[in-house]
Amino acid sequence: MRGRDMPVSGVTTVRVEVWSDVVCPWCYLGKRRLEHALERFEHAEEVEVVWRSFQLDPSFPKGVRQPVPELLMKKTGGSRDQVRAMTAQVTSLAAEEGLAYDLESSVMVNTIDAHRLTHLAKKYGHGAEAHERLLRAQLIEGQTLDDTGTLVRLGTEVGLPEEEIRRVLAGGDHIDDVEADIREARELGVSGVPFFALNRTYAISGAQPAEMFLSALHTAREHARTSAAEPR
Repeated sequence: MRGRDMPVSGVTTVRVEVWSDVVCPWCYLGKRRLEHALERFEHAEEVEVVWRSFQLDPSFPKGVRQPVPELLMKKTGGSRDQVRAMTAQVTSLAAEEGLAYDLESSVMVNTIDAHRLTHLAKKYGHGAEAHERLLRAQLIEGQTLDDTGTLVRLGTEVGLPEEEIRRVLAGGDHIDDVEADIREARELGVSGVPFFALNRTYAISGAQPAEMFLSALHTAREHARTSAAEPR
């Protein structure tokens, strides 16, 4: 389920588009909750999940690397202990979904190159795997996602050719794809992630409980089937 880009049967009744950033702890949590809902959804073979790019802070300077605790202290004006308490909450929620966050070791970077890598991965049918690998690298392993060597290694782990990864990262490939995803999100009124659009008819904002995703999947499927049955 976690590595799937397309429905098993080839017949899609529910298309779930997910706008997400690879440095976002709530995005990884929301991803797992969606997956847990799909594991319980009896028509999961009819669902296509499409991962789309979003940058929480596109203005974050390229080449700058800032430890997440320091970033949060600056943004919130809180002390280190207050930031620890804040991150402990999401860490605890993630643990309930089987994710062992290490936010103390996370480093904030500009994520444009990481997103370009996921678009390259989509060309090879590995977009979902790349998104999962990057989230894990950032939020659990404390890897630095603007480092070329790191991105090359992570990309080859999900099956991408090393030479093509290096070529893409050295140039400007897929910048337009990332910007198009973000522009589309803005047109839909998305201001934060994760954001889930089901058939562009129903939407879920944030890392909601799996039960909410499951209910939305049932509703979207029934709506799609009813609409398809209506006379034209």
